Amino acid sequence: MDDRGHDVAPAVETTADEIAAMEIRGAATIADAAAEALAIQAERSDADRPDAFERQLRAAAKTLYETRPTAVSLPNALRYVLAGMDGETVAELRASIVDRAEEFRRDLDRAQSKLGSVGANRLRDGDVVMTHCHSTDALACLEAAVEDGTEIEAIVKETRPRLQGHITAGQLREWGVPVTVIVDGAARRYLDRADHVLVGADSIAADGSVINKIGTSGLAVLARERGVPVTVAAQTIKLHPDTMTGHTVEIERRDEREVLDEEARAAITDGVDGTDDGLTAENPAFDVTPPRYVDAIVTEHGQFPPETIVTLMRELFGETVDEPWERSEITG
Repeated sequence: MDDRGHDVAPAVETTADEIAAMEIRGAATIADAAAEALAIQAERSDADRPDAFERQLRAAAKTLYETRPTAVSLPNALRYVLAGMDGETVAELRASIVDRAEEFRRDLDRAQSKLGSVGANRLRDGDVVMTHCHSTDALACLEAAVEDGTEIEAIVKETRPRLQGHITAGQLREWGVPVTVIVDGAARRYLDRADHVLVGADSIAADGSVINKIGTSGLAVLARERGVPVTVAAQTIKLHPDTMTGHTVEIERRDEREVLDEEARAAITDGVDGTDDGLTAENPAFDVTPPRYVDAIVTEHGQFPPETIVTLMRELFGETVDEPWERSEITG
């Protein structure tokens, strides 16, 4: 049976499509949407037997899981909600999923606020912060600083090809933070004005490596050259527990048309004979920043040197991780 079939509620498929198309973006936002989607699946299930209900929940989770392989907050959210499934009847199973999803979403909201307070403590009056891409966790640190009365400025990289930096700039201006938007290639020039580099993360590996929007690793290397500390703001839902057992984080590759649309391709290849014009575009969405280029990882549990993040990972997830959407049965 196709997992993305009649057992999956249309609202779940819509959420999956929006995550895949980056209409829902940001690791925390993705996790929140996934938990909500599982609750909707539970509420709208027409299953009349517990095994059928569990099969539908597993199919819905798999549909959501397959949308964004690098955003580890997604499977972490799915694992958390499915782990709370408990009961002997469909009604009991439904209630347990809905309650578990609501609990996860409440904790998620509180986590970002706690993280923001931790990150804000690293900032002082007059600091200039350089950002890359759009991260709600990084913004939570800046918002908390502003609410504490700390006067800060921001240098915002536009972050091609999707220009997520424009979203960050807009939010900062709403809070009254002076913003300078720069092209990505100007980072080295403007690091001389920066006191901090503050970025988010889509995943963090057990060795402290940070997987984030493409361009993060280059910025971190430049910041180290300039002596500018790099802080990564990431809720613990972004820790990648599979990496404790040697799993390699998959780097998502997006549609080349984000980099080179049909009009641009035609302009470049004008006059080239043949169907194979010899022109390709690569569009990796993320890169990996080694821990030696990161000064601190800020979470809702405090701040950690990247090399010690595995300790927190083991505390939260244990030594092994399962994938309940792949199992023949789901147990609470």
